[in-house]
Amino acid sequence: MSESTSIVQLFVGLLLSAAGAHASCPIELSPPSVVVKYGDPVSINCSTSETLFEGIGWEATEGAKVLQNVTHLTWTVDRLTDWYISPSCYFNPLENSPIDQCFIIPEVVLYTFPEAITISSNSAFKGVLKEMEEYNFTCDIPNIAPVQSLTVRWYKGDDLLRTETFKNPSKERVNQTSILGFKATRQDSGVTFRCEAHMDLGHEELQFNVSSQDYHIKVHFGPEVQCSGNEFLEGETLEKKCPVAGNPTPFVKWLKDGQPADPTLPLTRENAGQYIIEAEGSSHTRKELQVLVLCECLIQMDQSCYVQKLTLHWSMLPTISPVLLRAFLNLRSSGTKMARRWIFSETLTRRQAGQYIITASNKHSSVNLSVDITVLYPPSQIVELVDSEVDVGSTVWLKCSSTGNPRPKYFWDYYRTDNVMEDNDDGVSRLLIHNVTAFNMGLYTCHAWNDMGNVSETARVTVKGAKQECPIEITPDRMVIEYQGRSQNATCKAISNLSGNVKEIYWQDKQGIKTSTSWSADTYKDWDPRPVCTATFEGIGSCQKRLNFTLYKTPDSVSIRPVNHTGPMVEGKEYQLLCEVQNIAPVQYLTLRWYRGQTEVYNHSFADLTSTSPVQVSSILLVTPTKAENGAQYRCVAELELGPEGPKPPPTVTSEPLNASVYFPPAFLNPEPEVLDLIEGAEITLNCTATGNPAPVYSWQSSHPIPERMEDEAVLTSSSLIPGTYTCTASNTLEKRSKQFIIKAATKGA
Repeated sequence: MSESTSIVQLFVGLLLSAAGAHASCPIELSPPSVVVKYGDPVSINCSTSETLFEGIGWEATEGAKVLQNVTHLTWTVDRLTDWYISPSCYFNPLENSPIDQCFIIPEVVLYTFPEAITISSNSAFKGVLKEMEEYNFTCDIPNIAPVQSLTVRWYKGDDLLRTETFKNPSKERVNQTSILGFKATRQDSGVTFRCEAHMDLGHEELQFNVSSQDYHIKVHFGPEVQCSGNEFLEGETLEKKCPVAGNPTPFVKWLKDGQPADPTLPLTRENAGQYIIEAEGSSHTRKELQVLVLCECLIQMDQSCYVQKLTLHWSMLPTISPVLLRAFLNLRSSGTKMARRWIFSETLTRRQAGQYIITASNKHSSVNLSVDITVLYPPSQIVELVDSEVDVGSTVWLKCSSTGNPRPKYFWDYYRTDNVMEDNDDGVSRLLIHNVTAFNMGLYTCHAWNDMGNVSETARVTVKGAKQECPIEITPDRMVIEYQGRSQNATCKAISNLSGNVKEIYWQDKQGIKTSTSWSADTYKDWDPRPVCTATFEGIGSCQKRLNFTLYKTPDSVSIRPVNHTGPMVEGKEYQLLCEVQNIAPVQYLTLRWYRGQTEVYNHSFADLTSTSPVQVSSILLVTPTKAENGAQYRCVAELELGPEGPKPPPTVTSEPLNASVYFPPAFLNPEPEVLDLIEGAEITLNCTATGNPAPVYSWQSSHPIPERMEDEAVLTSSSLIPGTYTCTASNTLEKRSKQFIIKAATKGA
C-alpha cells in the first residue's frame, strides 16, 4: 500500500434514542439509556463536539460532577441502589453564545429478579383438594423490579392456564403475588401445578425466567356406591356389581339383618334381602339396597325353580365341558305351555362350538333339543406387522393378519401417497410401497374388526439416509414487504391432495394466535411475527414449516460528520468520520459503503446483528488524509440487499457529501538549491513556487538588495540582480520551508 493511501478502520455500534434529549443540545450520551442490576456499577459518558463553551457537568443524587471545561465527562456510580435516580448532563455555553444552556437526562432502569419463586394453595392439607370446591393457588415472587415488566404464567402439567401482567408504576422492588382460582375434579388427581415468572427488559440478554417447584395435588371425592341394579344372578358378588369409588380408597362395610356380610362371596338365592352399605373415606356414605337373586337353575319355569321335579341330561357332539348357554324349550304339561331357560356357569370359547343335544324329562314326559352353537369372537392380536427399514427407491410389503368370527375386515391409517397400494385377500391385508421416498416414512396402523370387537397394531417405516419430510407447501416460500406497503397473503396447504391425510392445518404466530390456511402481515408493526404453518398428518403426526418473512424499512436519514473535530484536517493526522443511519430494518441485510469521490474505500455487513425492528446504527471511518485528498468528497451509502425476492435494484439511501479540506505544509517543486549563471545585462528568473494549504506566503533574503516590489513574490525576475546567494522562504500556518538560489557571474567567452 502506498503512502498516499488512507488507513481505514470501521467501528459499528447501535445507537438508541436518549430520554429527555433536545435536538439542539450539542451534547451526546453514550449509552443514552442503561438497564442496571441493583447494586451493580454504572457509567454513562457525556460528550460534546463544541470547542467554545464554558463546560459540561452532571447533576445526580449519586456520582454528581461539577462543571468542567472538557469535551467528555463520565458519570459513574460503583454500586447503584437509588431506584428513582435521574442523572442529568448539562451544558453551559459561553456568554453571548447563540447556544442556550441545555441538559439531557438518560433513562436509567434499575432491576432485580429473584433466584426462586414459590407456589402454595389455601387447602387445609398441603396438596389435598376436595372435588368441585374452589381453591386459590398463590405464586409469590419476591424482590422484583420493575414489576410492570413482569409476566406470570400458570401451568397445569404442560398446559398453559393463565398469563398475568402488572400495571404497578413503582420503580422500587416489591414482593408480588399472582393468584389462580381452580375447581378440582377427580380427573385432576395426580396433576402438578407450577408458576413461571418472566421479565423482559427490551433486549435478548435482558430476559429473565424462573419457575416454581411443581405443586402436586390429590383430589378427594366420594365414597360413591355405584350399583348397576338390584338384580343379581346366582354366583355374582355384591362387590362386583356394587363397587364403591372414592379417594382415598373407602373402607366399606356390608350389613344384612344387622350382621356383617362378605361382599366377595358368590350369592345364592338364600342371600336375597335388605342390605345396608356403609362407606368411610373422604366422607361417610350410607345406602340401603334390596337385593334380588335370580336362580341359576338347570330349568327355570314360570320364574320358579323346580330342580326336585326335573332332571337335565347332556350328550354333546363333540364332548365339551359345561358352558354358558341359553336355550328355550316349549314343554307342554297338562296342556299348559311353559317356557324354560338353562344357564351354565362358564363362558363359551371358540373351541366349544358344535352340536349339542339337550334332554329334559320329568315323570310326565321327556323332550330332546338339538342345538348347533356357533361361537362369535373378536379379532385376535394382529401378527406379522413389524417395523421396516428400507432404502430410497426400494419396495417394501407390510402384512397384517388376524383371525376372528366373523372373519375380520381391515383398514389402514397412514400418510397416503400415490406409490402405496392396498391388497386384501384370504383374510390378510397387505400394503405395497414401491419406489420408496421420504414421504413414506412414518407410522402405519392396521385395524382388524368385526361385530364382536376390533384390534390394531402399528409399525414404523424408516427410510435409510432420509429425513422425515413435512408435506406442507407454503406460497410464497419467502415474503419481502416494505414497511407501510401493501400486504400480501401467504397460504399453506398439504402437498398431497389425497383424502384422509390431513387432520388439521393452520397458521400460528409467535403470540400463539391461530388463523386459517391464509396469513397476511400488518405492514405497520409485524417486524417479527414468526408465522408458522402447522399441520397434523395421518401416520406422520404434527410438523410445521416457517414462512421466511421480512418487513423492511429504508432509513429515515443517512448522515456523515467528523467526530470531535471541526474545520480542515491536517495531512498525516488521524481523524474519525461518523456515518449515522436512522431507523433501518432489518439491520442484518444492511451494507454500509464508504466512498471517497467515486471510489469505494470500505464496505461492511451487519449480518451478525439479529434485530428485525428498526434500529439506529453507526460506522466510524478512521482516515489519515494526504494532500492528494484535499477537496475530496466522502459519502456513506446504506444499501438493503434483500435477496432475489426483494426489490431490484436494492434500495439505497446516500448521505450528503462531506467535503474534505486537507491542510499540508509548503512543498517546493524542486527543493534542492539551484545554481544560475548571470549574463551581464540579461534578466534572470528565480522560481520559488511551492504547493501548500493554506496557500504559502513568500519572502526573500539576501545580502544584496532585492527590489521591494518583489520581496513577497514566488517568482523573482530581474536584470538588476548581482551574483550572490538568495534565500526564498515559503510559509503557511503549518510550517516554514526555505530554498536557496546561487547566482554566479558567467565566465567570459562561456
